[in-house]
Amino acid sequence: MKKKVVLAFSGGLDTSFCCIHLAQDRGLEVHSVIVNTGGFSDEELQEIEKRAYALGVASHAVVDETANYYDGCIKYLVFGNVLKNATYPLSVSAERVSQATAIANYVKKIGADYVAHGSTGAGNDQVRFDMIFNIIIPNVEIITPIRDLKLSREAEIEYLSKHGVEYSAEKARYSINKGLWGTSVGGKETLTSNETLPEEAWPTQVSETKSRKIELTFEKGELVALDGEQLEPVKAIQKLQAIAQPYGIGRDIHVGDTIIGIKGRVGFEAAAPIVIIKAHHTLEKHTLTKWQLSWKEQLSSFYGNWLHEGQFHDPIMRNIEAFLADTQQTVSGKVFVELLPYRFQIIGIESEHDLMSNKFGSYGEMNNAWSGEDVKGFSKIFGNQVMIWHKVNGNED
Repeated sequence: MKKKVVLAFSGGLDTSFCCIHLAQDRGLEVHSVIVNTGGFSDEELQEIEKRAYALGVASHAVVDETANYYDGCIKYLVFGNVLKNATYPLSVSAERVSQATAIANYVKKIGADYVAHGSTGAGNDQVRFDMIFNIIIPNVEIITPIRDLKLSREAEIEYLSKHGVEYSAEKARYSINKGLWGTSVGGKETLTSNETLPEEAWPTQVSETKSRKIELTFEKGELVALDGEQLEPVKAIQKLQAIAQPYGIGRDIHVGDTIIGIKGRVGFEAAAPIVIIKAHHTLEKHTLTKWQLSWKEQLSSFYGNWLHEGQFHDPIMRNIEAFLADTQQTVSGKVFVELLPYRFQIIGIESEHDLMSNKFGSYGEMNNAWSGEDVKGFSKIFGNQVMIWHKVNGNED
């Protein structure tokens, strides 16, 4: 009786190679599984299923992890305004953690002997998948054909051709990964330090040229309405993505440090995540105190970096999530945004929790809650210890 292997399957070049290699070269019973984190339509999932069976898998499953992905991860990336290196909304990093966890649980469900993924030996995904599998299913052996065989994309295409599977070299030029929190794009240009992706490489072409104003409504830090239409957060993200992405908003190339210590570049388009994070941050600047904002920034940076490196299951992450959620109690209101080709502008906010209230004074104008004499005394006391330091250490004039 053949031993079972669960293959994390996307339908792309690497996992197509893995299907045939695991079944024919390794003699295993292959059970492919794709984890949908909000990036696939029903039609796309059906096409991927057809491809899996055409490649000879014993079974194929779709695990819809979109709701869990939002509730367990994306929500906190919004609460923390997380942008890796002030640029990247962790589109793939967060998604891989969710996918690896779901795949590990599926391995337990069907009682597989092995788990396999199509990561190469050069990137972050190999560490994220391996580590999470080692945490959740430590007794299941991990197989990584692309990494172990050190295969080029050309070698994979040739192998598939020998086994009667045609895969277009043109189709393999760009590696595209779609999810709820953005789409990544990798190609020969991102392997350099001086080239950018050509227009045709971006999955969504720019088709909107006229400016459009939209209204985002947040309730305790979560996006719950768009232009007054009440929506579940996942639906709100998807609808905003459909509106904003055709403007070319949220396109960029992220340069970062990989987990294994080398520099890497990846292109991404993430209109909804970038607009949401910037809008949410603006609302927070109006509704939170300076020390709430300060500690949030520090903890959010750690949270994003640790998540990026696959350490989602570290209990410290639950501690930080509790803190982030607690800070959102007053982060409710409307944010007004203008969309334009390749950019957007935050116009302003409305919130009953707005701390920028003219009841207490107007910045640079008049104050209502203190006198000029109050400020004179405060200024002396506020700088008192530093004044003493200078006197004691002989630095006064």
